[in-house]
Amino acid sequence: MRHFDFLVIGSGPAGQRAAIQAAKLGCNVAIVERRPVVGGVSVHTGTIPSKTLREAALYLSGWDQRGVYGQNYRLKKKIGIEDLMKRLDITLHHEIEVMENQLMRNGITVIHGIASFTDPHTIEVERPDGTKEHYTADKFLIAVGSRPARPEGIPFDNETIIDSDGILNLKRLPRSMIVVGAGVIGVEYASIFSTLDVRITLVDGRPTLLDFMDREIVDELVHAMRERGMVLRLGEKVEQVEKDPQGHVVCWLESGKRLVAETILFAAGRIGCTYALGLENAGLQTDARRRLRVNEHFQTEVPHIYAAGDVIGFPALASTSMDQGRLAACHAMGVEGCTTQEYFPFGIYAVPEVSMIGATERELTEQKVPYETGVCRLRETARGQIMGLQEGILKLLIRIEDHRLLGVHIIGEGATELVHIGQAVLTLGGTLEYFLENVFNYPTLAEAYKVAALDAWNRLML
Repeated sequence: MRHFDFLVIGSGPAGQRAAIQAAKLGCNVAIVERRPVVGGVSVHTGTIPSKTLREAALYLSGWDQRGVYGQNYRLKKKIGIEDLMKRLDITLHHEIEVMENQLMRNGITVIHGIASFTDPHTIEVERPDGTKEHYTADKFLIAVGSRPARPEGIPFDNETIIDSDGILNLKRLPRSMIVVGAGVIGVEYASIFSTLDVRITLVDGRPTLLDFMDREIVDELVHAMRERGMVLRLGEKVEQVEKDPQGHVVCWLESGKRLVAETILFAAGRIGCTYALGLENAGLQTDARRRLRVNEHFQTEVPHIYAAGDVIGFPALASTSMDQGRLAACHAMGVEGCTTQEYFPFGIYAVPEVSMIGATERELTEQKVPYETGVCRLRETARGQIMGLQEGILKLLIRIEDHRLLGVHIIGEGATELVHIGQAVLTLGGTLEYFLENVFNYPTLAEAYKVAALDAWNRLML
């Protein structure tokens, strides 16, 4: 029985970053990964595949160039699923290679197999060949991620009735698709496939989508989706799904509406991958979505067992999961001064991209904080004209009394990159004057910050 100082279950963003952090602190570290290769959900079915498919779709469809060459422009006239998967295979191979190299350089032991607790300090690992091994550790981190939740009564077949993992198993590009769930994953896949001329119907039981985002930005996203022919059925719930004799999927809504498509994708939330961990043997319990509860240091109810990433719920982002893993490892090893940042950016890789950091107008209104807005449409910038941009907004929220930046909300080309300028200013307590008084490269999309700041200044001086 081998002993480790720190043992991580799961090699996704949280697990990998925690293992490397602990190793750099001089610990003897191991990672247990159930797949044949490292990477976790993020690399194999989640973040990396969805973003790679997005890039492939935008490139092959010529979407980014249609503002210059017209709406009929296509880089490749006939795009097949094999075109998308070719790029995905290249990306995944490289990403796995990089991760394996990082773990090896830091002296981390990688154990492939399915882990389960036998007691609070011991796990049993069932190896791919069926043999079982036992390992002990002083501290554990559970970073097993999540998987799509499958509603009861839906006849999933992994071909035409699929969840978000099933996207990678498509044999051909469907001509029509129903997407159930207008959260981040549903919106991303719906908009990605719409760029490939797949007819999309987006269904969600809530009256609005992406409630945590700025309403003006969401309205712009909805407008862009409808402009390219997507049908949104909000405030509607799915009652029944079946196949007709021709192999099409028929979706009945509670309102009586009948939707027909070649494929239906369910993106109705996720649940933690904790079902095989034997948590009861470690004195742990999960909530209804199989997630673990943690404190501010990412400790579970059993102090030497930590948890991070999707398995602890919101915000369930690859970026925040990495930081949670790092902070958990620091606390487990007794390192002082590692704290969670107050602000972190959200990125939604829809078409167009959406990103935000800080407060929304709704939150500031509820908190009775007087503020002013500054807006720039990306097509107003010289770089936007050069790129042929037709959509996109960058909005700043500024506190009236001291001009401090309170929030940044962006939709459009490069939104998930542009937001980091706002992140730096927001985190360092910067004000409107930073954008007014500093020089930005010209022509760039980043110049939109100055245009938005000038708009806010004009409003404040009225």
